[in-house]
Amino acid sequence: QVQLVESGGGLVQPGGSLRLSCSVSGTRFSITDMGWYRQAPGKQRELVATITSERHANYANSVKGRFTLSRDNAKNTMWLEMNNLKPEDTAVYYCNAFPNVNWGQGTQVTVSS
Repeated sequence: QVQLVESGGGLVQPGGSLRLSCSVSGTRFSITDMGWYRQAPGKQRELVATITSERHANYANSVKGRFTLSRDNAKNTMWLEMNNLKPEDTAVYYCNAFPNVNWGQGTQVTVSS
């Protein structure tokens, strides 16, 4: 069974930075396309960024230029570097594979002064 463990969230002021991690087990991570999602209170879960097994990344317009997605296939780990954070980035962040598997617990990101 695939297991996804997100970490690295926290409280940060506007303009600050955070680095989220996603540890993956139970699948052949090196050939799996991955993504980060987020869900803000009262809103639907949205796709933030994707990265292919060959490390080609794409981003939602709302985070383009501020977020950077990377992965290390040898470590079965993916990261989301988030810079210039805004209050509207506040959400629970989740990683998942494509196609989606069971969701992890997510990690809370709160951007507030």
